[in-house]
Amino acid sequence: MPDQNIPEQGRQQAEAVRAKDEDSRRAAEAIRQLTEEHRIAAESARSEGERFRILAEEARDVADRHRAALETLRREQEELRIAAELARGAAEEARMAAEAARHAAMDAVRATADSLQATLDGMKVIEDMRRTLRDIRDAGKRDAD
Repeated sequence: MPDQNIPEQGRQQAEAVRAKDEDSRRAAEAIRQLTEEHRIAAESARSEGERFRILAEEARDVADRHRAALETLRREQEELRIAAELARGAAEEARMAAEAARHAAMDAVRATADSLQATLDGMKVIEDMRRTLRDIRDAGKRDAD
């Protein structure tokens, strides 16, 4: 009987080796499957990382454009402030010129009034002289009569 046990033991050992080989193949397949899943996950993570990099670059571009627009706005505000200051100065000069013109117009009106008064006074003197001359002429006619 010991001779029959040997082929049975060989067969059992062969079965055990086959079972271990099958287990090893299943384990290798599971490892390959996990490796493939990890490769897919890594590729997905790389893709997502690239999308985030692109989004970050776009955000930087937008921020740069925003910064440039703010700088342009700041310069325009400064130019408007300077223009407003110049306009205020010009308005003040115009106000002073208008005030000087008003004073000059008042002086001209006074001068015209003085000139008219002098003309009127001269006309009164002439009228008085005519009257006096008429009176003298009338008195001379009366004396001659």
